[in-house]
Amino acid sequence: MIRKALISDLETVKSLTEACAEKMINDGIFQWNDHYPSKEIFRKDIEEEALYVWDDKNQIKGCIMFSPEKDEVYYSAKWLTQDDKNIYVHRLAVHPKFQKKGIGNKLMNFAESIAKKLNFISIRLDTFSQNKSNNKFYESRGYQKLGDVFFRKQSEFPFHCYEKILN
Repeated sequence: MIRKALISDLETVKSLTEACAEKMINDGIFQWNDHYPSKEIFRKDIEEEALYVWDDKNQIKGCIMFSPEKDEVYYSAKWLTQDDKNIYVHRLAVHPKFQKKGIGNKLMNFAESIAKKLNFISIRLDTFSQNKSNNKFYESRGYQKLGDVFFRKQSEFPFHCYEKILN
């Protein structure tokens, strides 16, 4: 089931994303590191009630953060829609032991469903240009690839911006 993350979930969520980072690094994808995602970022997500977890019988297998808060780096992006009612997705992660079982899709379905219910016009996100499977994942869900943004503390390579207009 999907539920809002609690402060008591902080260590588990951080461990989950560390396992994801380790798997990506082993796969030659240098997307997450010591700087990102940090425990402080997850603490803020939880305090703002923006982080959700996939909880299967008290075992957290995945997480997703979404919020209407637009990060500064996104101001340079050319989006499909005007800045009005947009949701931004960050930190979608599924523990490597549970990947390829549909949890990522279910977390995205959840975010899209909430966004529609709250009358948001689109969902925006970015994903690392060197993470081919993530790019394919979002494109298969109907997200349109737009321009690039850079997170220099994470990589010299760009992150592709994506947007999906909600009907």
